[in-house]
Amino acid sequence: MSDGSKKSLLIDEKQVFFWNEKHAVKAQVEREEHIRRAHDIIADPKKYNKSTAYGAASYIKNIAYDKKTGEVYEKAGEALLFDEEKAIEDAKYDGYYCLVSSELDMPQTRVVEIYHGLSEIEDSFKVTKSNLDIRPFHVSREDRINAHMLTCFISLLIMRLIQKKTDFCFTPDQIIKTLINISCSLEHENIYLFDCRNEVIDAIGKVFGIDFSKKRLPLNRIKNILANAKS
Repeated sequence: MSDGSKKSLLIDEKQVFFWNEKHAVKAQVEREEHIRRAHDIIADPKKYNKSTAYGAASYIKNIAYDKKTGEVYEKAGEALLFDEEKAIEDAKYDGYYCLVSSELDMPQTRVVEIYHGLSEIEDSFKVTKSNLDIRPFHVSREDRINAHMLTCFISLLIMRLIQKKTDFCFTPDQIIKTLINISCSLEHENIYLFDCRNEVIDAIGKVFGIDFSKKRLPLNRIKNILANAKS
């Protein structure tokens, strides 16, 4: 039985530091937006509160918040000032990450690969929730819930295959909106008019062997394209 006492233990760990260009660019863009808002807060603090100043507030000296309303104000006798030193210091670490693992014998490259795999899994869950509407469920029977889940994950698989074949040039949102907008209407007997085309459609058509450059197609040609796609 535990006596409630605390003990300190030394645990060996492996630390892996790495730099990623994509993350570096993202960090720079996010910081520049925080800095822009920081200057705006300094110019007109009444426009902001603790919630809307989040992120930008870290680059402002002497900032304080009203305990009741959360509104931004200056500390007594101290003006709001932009923290240039912090902005410069933060920029030094753009794109750098530190991973901590208990797998002491695992190669550094493998540690980084596993980390990237976890981030991809998290991104896939985000896509299923925000883009593929996996929730909320509008069914109650277990078999129908399972069918809904299966449909969403098959959609996710198709989405990732399209992204992979197009070298991940497009976001899930871009692909979904494009696929929804691909439609045609009967112009006159046996000829159908396609009224949507963009770079996403052209890229998808190129990798799957479908010529979307044709604005008008006869019905038999459309049927041949659908048959080839199914096969």
